[in-house]
Amino acid sequence: MEKVLDLHIHSKYSRACSHKINLFNIDETCRMKGVDIVASGDFTYPEWFKHIKENLEEVNNFGLYKLKKSEDESIKFILSTELALIYKDGGKARRIHIMVNAPNLEAAEELNKHLDKHYNIRSDGRPILGMSAPNLVKLCLKIHPKFLIYPAHIWTPWFAVFGSKSGFDSMEECFHDQVEYIYAYETGLSSDPEMNWRVSELDKLTTLSNSDAHSLPNIGREANIMNLEVETYEEIYETIKNKDLNKLKRTIEFYPEEGMYHYDGHRTCNISLKPSEAKKNKGICPVSKKPLTIGVLNRVEELADRPEGFIPKKYTPFIKLVGLDKIIAESLNIKSRSSKKVLSQYNFLVENVGNELFILTKADKSLIEKYSSKIIADGVERVRKGEVIIKPGFDGEYGQIKIFNDDEKGPFQKNLF
Repeated sequence: MEKVLDLHIHSKYSRACSHKINLFNIDETCRMKGVDIVASGDFTYPEWFKHIKENLEEVNNFGLYKLKKSEDESIKFILSTELALIYKDGGKARRIHIMVNAPNLEAAEELNKHLDKHYNIRSDGRPILGMSAPNLVKLCLKIHPKFLIYPAHIWTPWFAVFGSKSGFDSMEECFHDQVEYIYAYETGLSSDPEMNWRVSELDKLTTLSNSDAHSLPNIGREANIMNLEVETYEEIYETIKNKDLNKLKRTIEFYPEEGMYHYDGHRTCNISLKPSEAKKNKGICPVSKKPLTIGVLNRVEELADRPEGFIPKKYTPFIKLVGLDKIIAESLNIKSRSSKKVLSQYNFLVENVGNELFILTKADKSLIEKYSSKIIADGVERVRKGEVIIKPGFDGEYGQIKIFNDDEKGPFQKNLF
């Protein structure tokens, strides 16, 4: 049965994250979004791990968890955390983020105990550790052989394995003799599978897309669709380890241009440049004369050993989506996706048509129009067809994905409720 998995989110204890993120709200949000298996997030943070142990219970000893007070097992949690590693390797300072999925609470707790002895895991939900990536892999696998360890948002300039500021030029350069235990990578918001296909060393790894959500509405904005028979940690682990394309059906992608680091740029000067334009300026901001932040598109071009548009023989299909709340907000000509009018229409659609991912990918257009308006239904259809207007993000600024021209938007008709 096809299941939607979001393997990377955060808790309220991570920096710049919403205080509304708790397990109960995550569970409720996943039901509205259409996410079946969701990351616990931040299990290394003591207060959050306490919250996890108090409120989750394992489902049939399968390594996945559900809320203790819930009789409905449709939403399951997989134990996860993101770790920030800062260390020196090859004579350079390295800053990378690593995703870790734990096979059970006991293994997660053992990892926490070790990290707590040597590092400060109490300052942030995503702790900063002064250890190398190879040593992290060794530690995890010593505790339990079926920890999943893989690099997060691999192209982000500041904190990623291929990041332009402090990353590496290959997986082997980063993970050394432990690279054989790295089975996957996370595309991140600023890249999509097509961009990653240009780097041949990634062929043997499983492509994962996760939301990295810092707030509830962002859960599921990127996700993975797997055909799971029993829904166990073991099955997920084996699917990812073996790159089982019969089970990994497709990924759900953010438009990479909407990511914060797609183009090169300098935020303080509002300078956004294509890689070719940045190259002409020799990587220097034309206004401040300071170095540009080199974005994902440029960095992919630097490491690519294949031409743009290359398609491998075997790959995981993907779809690009825009959040339903964003479609509604633009349709109603409202700037905030969290406004009362937008949320009211969003909730009405979900209650009457189905969860968000169903609405965005499968629901009949006429049914969407029946419970909203023609312009919202048109917006969903345009996103399905990829008919969007794009302004790429740069240097920490999110890009903009528009669906309508300004003269196409109209006021919301209340009687359509």
